[in-house]
Amino acid sequence: MYRSTQRRSSTPRGRSQRGINGRSKRVIAVLGTVTVFAGIVAVTQVSSANDQLRTSSECVAPSPGAAAEGGVTTTVTRENGREVRHHWGDGQTTLEECESGTTVFAAPTIACPSVEDQLPEIPAAARTEVADNLQLLQSQIDEANNRLADSVGEGGPNFINNAILDPLASARVATLDRIAIAIGRVAPRPRDLDELATCDLVNQPTGDGNDDGDAGNDGNDDGDAGNDGNDDGDAGNDGNDDGDAGNDDGNDDGDAGNDDGNDDGDAGNDDGNNGLEILANSCENSNLDDHDGFQIGNRCVDTQMGEVGAASNNPSLLITEFPDEVDANEPFTIRVSTRNLIRDRFLPAGQGGYYVESSLLNEQGLTRGHFHTACRLLPSTDEAPDPAPAPEFFVATEDGGGGAQPDQVTIQVSGMPQSGIAQCSVWAGDGSHRVPMSERANQTPAFDSVRIQVN
Repeated sequence: MYRSTQRRSSTPRGRSQRGINGRSKRVIAVLGTVTVFAGIVAVTQVSSANDQLRTSSECVAPSPGAAAEGGVTTTVTRENGREVRHHWGDGQTTLEECESGTTVFAAPTIACPSVEDQLPEIPAAARTEVADNLQLLQSQIDEANNRLADSVGEGGPNFINNAILDPLASARVATLDRIAIAIGRVAPRPRDLDELATCDLVNQPTGDGNDDGDAGNDGNDDGDAGNDGNDDGDAGNDGNDDGDAGNDDGNDDGDAGNDDGNDDGDAGNDDGNNGLEILANSCENSNLDDHDGFQIGNRCVDTQMGEVGAASNNPSLLITEFPDEVDANEPFTIRVSTRNLIRDRFLPAGQGGYYVESSLLNEQGLTRGHFHTACRLLPSTDEAPDPAPAPEFFVATEDGGGGAQPDQVTIQVSGMPQSGIAQCSVWAGDGSHRVPMSERANQTPAFDSVRIQVN
């Protein structure tokens, strides 16, 4: 890993002020992700993108498509023994969240391990009894969730465990035992089904809204205890080490005769650009103001692109399951498989985390980030759609999972509002929402897209 160095000032300026710090000052702008549970989140709206930068002095409504129905901005599901955290609207906060400094989670619910997919092939003679008991297991979960909803504010800290989760586990043990007995009458009895009895709460705030599983993690821990959310490899680094005179990170900038490959003003320059005429590789000569980390255009991004892995380690993903058709407003699911994407890094774009962090690899050379899912209705299938409108559905998923071997994540889509052709797309993002780079130009990026008929 490497240390972060000076970031360009975010003060609006024109061409005459761009050359102050030299041609190619190494910029790794790792801005602190603002944790909503710390009570310091604020997002402001600007009236003009050309003359005003965002600050954190007031709360305004998020942009369209920022939240799920009911104003929820973070939801959690449980899949394969892990919590999967979904960020709606790329981390934008509602007015209520911004003003109160808290995240609005979906109501806590109870999630239990799947039983049906853990069973062996069920003999015909046992199928009816097993099916009845599987239905009973679901009824037990539904009853427990109803009890949970009706008991808000009751009891002390152990009330949910003692009054809801423990009795549910006991009931599930008995039901699982009946399933094992039914199968055991006509075939080998399945063992250890009782290990599936214990259920957990999901959509429970854990203190920061982005904990990937490590105690004390403040929402963007890169793996080191005590990391303040922006550690890029150096213990104790606060993620914004900027202004060190004499920076010797291999980017000597401003010296006559500099041949570091970043002289972007001289036609025919052969100082590291492979003999190619480079129009620009920094914002030094741009007339646009610096990008400030918020979702706003007509700005110049000076954050360096960062680390790119080997071809065999570049991220890929695929939509593996989706419906051919659905009814309007009918919820449906999409299954997504990712490979070589460590889903542990998410800087909320709605809080200033957009394009501010360089791409990073983990120790195995795999990209750290998350992936996005969006569904939009296509006005036409004969021409490219207008890119500006917000999609009907959007969510970013970061769950601490992912690795060199492909795995699966299920996305719950809330439904399309009207009939037509829906285009549902998934694409990988690094920690700051850019599509991960690849070693070669002829590698397919980590994205996939399907079309679904909405009746």
